[in-house]
Parts: sequence; structure tokens; C-alpha cells
Amino acid sequence: MEKFLREWRQDALNRHQYESAIFVGDKLLALTNDDIDAFWLAQVHFSTGNYTRAQSFLNKDNLIANNPSCRYLAAHCSIKLGKIDEALQILGDKNPMHLISTKEATRQKLRHVDVNTRAGARHHKASSRSERFVTSEERDREDVANLKFEAGMCYLRGVCYAKGNSFDRAKECYKTAVKIDVQCFEAFEQLMTNSLMSPEEEWAFLEELNFDTINVNDNPSLSQEAAQFAKTLYTTQLSKYTRPEQFIAATETLSTHYNLSENPDILRSKADLLFTQCRFKNALDLTSAILERDKYNVATLPIHLACLHELNQKNTLFLLAHDLADTHPQEPSTWLAVGVYYLSINRIADSRRFFSKASMMDPHFGPAWIGFAHTFAAEGEHDQAISAYSTAARLFQGTHLPQLFLGMQNLQLNNMSLASEYLATAYSLCKVDPLLLNEIGVVKYHEGADPTRVEALPEAIGLFRRALTFAERNESDKEAWIPTRINLGHALRRYGDLNGALTTFEEVLRLGAKDAGVFAAKGLVLMELNRHWEAVIALHEALAIAPQDPMATDLLNRALEVNETESGTLGSKWNFGQSIGGVVNHPSDEEIEELDRKIGGRLREIEQNRVAGRVGSRPRRNQATLEEESELGESMAVDSDG
Repeated sequence: MEKFLREWRQDALNRHQYESAIFVGDKLLALTNDDIDAFWLAQVHFSTGNYTRAQSFLNKDNLIANNPSCRYLAAHCSIKLGKIDEALQILGDKNPMHLISTKEATRQKLRHVDVNTRAGARHHKASSRSERFVTSEERDREDVANLKFEAGMCYLRGVCYAKGNSFDRAKECYKTAVKIDVQCFEAFEQLMTNSLMSPEEEWAFLEELNFDTINVNDNPSLSQEAAQFAKTLYTTQLSKYTRPEQFIAATETLSTHYNLSENPDILRSKADLLFTQCRFKNALDLTSAILERDKYNVATLPIHLACLHELNQKNTLFLLAHDLADTHPQEPSTWLAVGVYYLSINRIADSRRFFSKASMMDPHFGPAWIGFAHTFAAEGEHDQAISAYSTAARLFQGTHLPQLFLGMQNLQLNNMSLASEYLATAYSLCKVDPLLLNEIGVVKYHEGADPTRVEALPEAIGLFRRALTFAERNESDKEAWIPTRINLGHALRRYGDLNGALTTFEEVLRLGAKDAGVFAAKGLVLMELNRHWEAVIALHEALAIAPQDPMATDLLNRALEVNETESGTLGSKWNFGQSIGGVVNHPSDEEIEELDRKIGGRLREIEQNRVAGRVGSRPRRNQATLEEESELGESMAVDSDG
């Protein structure tokens, strides 16, 4: 009768016939009075959302104190009811560190088994994998199921700490959960999506995990393959800013050996990598393919929305946002979509309202926080933007993006020392982001104006070149990095490498840039190279684009003066070398510096700010722009991102 009732209960539960499962489970518990049957009856009530009644069954006969599975479920009910302190009281505040499995212990145990096998103790061959891979006496005594519940309780403990904004403690709980049970993906996902570890920390943590504890039917060969498969899957979830080669190898293995080439998680990971490389069109193709098969794949939406924003597809954003608002009003990603749409059409106040709504629905939703901060940056509200980015930096300590954006905002405010500190912190987390290298280069460029920091200008040139090298290595769109080339050209000009600067500006123009500031900069370099007639042509092209551009107008007047001089030296002190009719004095360094201070103008923004979908599920990255205008009389400076 017990067997019949258990099968009936399980069959009803599998068909989601919860009333039947409750009816049968209640009779089974009365018949057996077994802890396991009490747990399963509480499990059914949990599945129906009746958390209070589930706890009432678990509180009988001291089940919570004596049974790990019942303690886990009781704490989970408290979390669902919003009783975080009660959940922590049930779980306790200490993680069972003695249950962590280590690779060294595994190797020692394997060597012990190997010796016994060679000695002829063949019965060891049939011993279970869980027995072979135990790591301590305490773990030896633990049932495999209990180990999983102990890991689950570590995960819930981390959830409680995260809800209380104790992210360091939450991080340690999540890490312990995965170390105890490497198959506790919930804890691993929290570490990745919430960016609780830096990219290098993530890779180091992956190497610490003992995948050899995975057991498949006590078969060593199958278990070894399953362990490698799980590690490869986890590899695809790590940060895409470092070791892209290993990520690509992992996705290729999963695609070719296990037919996962069209799996949404694998495609999303590929799209995330492409997005970090600024290959927005390719990333959008992958996210669109995912959503064609699974229209409401919520995890894919942040990256998809960011790509649509980058490519200025406002109509698609509008339709998607409306559809999500109708079908999934309880999802934070829905209101993220609405916020991105309003940001795209420059309705900043409306955009901010919906980003705020998304962040209130899920306080740990990274893209919403970053988007919220971008709305202040877009309006030039730097102090409020800094406050919002600081909150994001506190919530997502493992990603460099909030620190990068804080550095950008301080650059806009001309707080070079603070900008340098934030950018240095971002650099310690990620050393391969071209945008970050560009911003550090901008800081060095400004420092190079100080006579005591003459070494800063070569450093700026090196950083701009490194940024372009990484961009080319990532196969990014060349147009996305045109402003970095402009910055490099200005740095070379100020450093005195005029031919290098001219080559750089010409490369920018070949890539399709149509900006008066670029033509004016090229004209200035040509004047310094005594090629005045070519300078006049370049400056006319600048004025054809922006007829009122003050920098181009001023330079053109001076270039024409030199070209009209038939011989001798101009009375004006602005002499730039060889004229048509003779030789004029070359300008002194002081005169060039004075001209540099007087010339102003507008340069294109370096790149639009990026939101990290995954700021973990990184990021996920919307963008906002802020155009910086400089008037005649200001210094001609390299532009930072708005």
C-alpha cells in the first residue's frame, strides 16, 4: 500500500495535479509517519505557493533540526515569505567547510584505489564513485543527497546575505555551495550574473572546483566524461573579457560533440562575447535566432536590447517593448526594454522612470542600474550619474564597467585625479577592454600638458595604440573605434610626430568619418608641416561640413595669409613656414602651444556608454551619448566618452 500511494503521489505531482498529490500524500503520511513522506507533502504545498502550510508540516516532530532536506525546505519557505532573519536562524550562519571536496584529496584517494587495484583487490573496482572521491571523514559519513541539501543551504544562506546587501558574505556562501556540490548551478549562476568576482577570479575559481565528484551510475568512464562536460558548460558562463580562446574552444566542443550549437545558452554566451567585442550586428543575429525559437527567453533580452539600441533599431524596440508589457508585466526585463526604447528616442525622463521600475522589481538587476545611471549622464547631470554608478559599483564588485563609467564622469568634470583612480581600479579588474584603455589614454593626454609630466604623452600614445590593437584582435567594426584613432592623432601631433599624426587623420577620413574637427586637425598638422595649400583645402572641407566652425575658420584665415605672402616674413606672429613667395619664420614651441590653447572645436564622442547585461549576465549593455561642445578659447583636447 505504501508503494502504491507513493507512486500515485508522484504521478499526480508529475502531472501538476497538486490537489491529488496533497490528498494522497496526507494519507501516506498518516500511514507511515515517515520523515521523507512529510518532506514530500511539504514539497507539494511549496509547489502550490502555500509556504506557510508547508512549514507547518516541517515543524512537526522536530524535522527541521534532524533532517537537512527539511531544514533546507523550511528556510526556502521563509525566504519566499520575505522572512530573511527567520531563514538565517533556520540555516545558521556557518558554512560546513569540512564538506568541501578538494582535488588533492581526490588524487590521494585515487592513488590509494590504484595501489589496491594493482595488489589484486578487485572489489575496489566495483566501489562507488562517491566513496572513491570523499575528502574527509565527515564527508565520508554524509549521504550524497544530504550533501546536496547542505550545498543548497549554503546557497540559500548566500541569498539571505545578498538581500541584506552583505555581498562579501553572500559571495563566500555561493562559493562554498559550489565547492561542496559542483552541480549546484544556482549558486554558480549567482556568482556569474551578479559579477561578484573579477574575470580572473572567475577563472581561478573554476580551476578550484572538483568536477571529479560527479558520479554517473558508479561508472568511472561515464563519470569522467560527465565531469569534463560540466566543466565545459561552466566555462561558457564566465566573463568574456579574458581568455576568449578558451571560451571559443569550449563552445566548439559543446557544438560538435554534443549537438548544442543551437542551444539558447550557448548562443547567448557567443552573443555576449561578440557584444564585448563591439560586433553588435553579429551579436544581434544570434540573439534574434534565440528569440525566434523561444520568444520570451528572459535571459537573452538584456543583450538583445543593447544590440538593438546600438544599431538604432527604434521600431523593433518599440514593438518588443509593447509585446513584453502585454505578456510579462512582472518581469524586470520588460521595463528594461521600455526604458531602452525611450532612451533611444531621447525621452530621458521617461527612460529613467522605467529603468528605476526595473531596478525596484529586482534590486540586483545590473542592466537596469547601469541604464538608470546613463540617463543622468545623458543629461549632463554628472553628480547624480556618479551617485548611480557608485551604487552599481557596490552591487556588482566583480565587473569593471561601473568603475569605468565613474572615471568617464569625472573626466567630464575635469577631476583628473579621481578619474585616474577609478580607471585604475577598472584596469585592475579588466586589462583588455579597448574603451577602458582609451579613457586612461585620455587622462594621460591631459597630464601630458604638465611640463613635469612629459612622459605622460608617450604613455597616452601607447594606450591608444593598445586599444586599437585589442579592437582589431576582437575583429570589432572599425567605425566603432574611429574616435580612438582621432585621439591617437591628436596625441601624436602634440608629441611632435607630425607625419604620424597626418597618417592617422587620413586613415580616419578613409574610414568614412565626416567631422569638421578631423579636417581641421588635419589642416593644423599640414600647416605645421609647411604644406599650407593642402591645409587650405582640408580647412575648406571642414567648413563645408560645419560652416560656422570657429577653429576651422581661424586656421583657414591664417593659412590664407601665409599663402598670400609673396616674400619675406609676415608681420603677424602666426607664421607657419614656407610661403609661396619665399621663406617665413618657423613658429616657436611657445607659439604652437598658444595656438593649441586658443583653438577649440567639437570632436566626436569616443563611443557610446555601454550597459553590461550581464553585469554580469554582463550586461547586457545599453548606451547613452553626451556630446561635448568646446568654444573658441578652450584647449584643443582629446575627447572622452560622454
